[in-house]
Amino acid sequence: MFCILVKRGEGLHMPRLLLASSSPRRHQLMDEAGYQFEVCCSNVKEISDESMSAVELTTANAKLKAAPVSHANPDSIVIGADTVVSSDNKIFGKPTDLKHAAVMLAQLTGRTHNVTTGVSILSQNQEINFHVITEVTFKPLSKTDILQYLKLIDPLDKAGAYAAQEHGEYIIDKYSGSYTNVVGLPMNE
Repeated sequence: MFCILVKRGEGLHMPRLLLASSSPRRHQLMDEAGYQFEVCCSNVKEISDESMSAVELTTANAKLKAAPVSHANPDSIVIGADTVVSSDNKIFGKPTDLKHAAVMLAQLTGRTHNVTTGVSILSQNQEINFHVITEVTFKPLSKTDILQYLKLIDPLDKAGAYAAQEHGEYIIDKYSGSYTNVVGLPMNE
């Protein structure tokens, strides 16, 4: 657990923990881990640059999301995160519609891909940035399998158009690394 105690007057004060993310999956992971936190999102436009690697992109976007929240709340600890799926140097962000989601899943079927999450933790004059990569291997999926899976979830707010925690057993054969990273926030790290 990342905590900083700051002496205030005669007592000790624990700064607020702010999650700079609107992701319900990140909220759930933080809640399940027992953190007391508040959600405080900035309305920044994420970077979408095909010349950047998944690590560069997610780390930059995590910092981009956390920085304005940290500036507005200088006595708080702010966590920003960004997750993408990548395969063969191609980044799979969030699909634009169901057809795009089906195309993404078809490109990942039967193959191993990476899920990369960049994390930025900002507190007063401290900054910690890191990334976590998890390898995920999909089962071979037919077009019918993909369409049935898409009926079970809402893929439009999910990198790579899938959710490991929502019927992932239908599409995921195995993974190597952090499961919570695949969900959206590498909690052990």
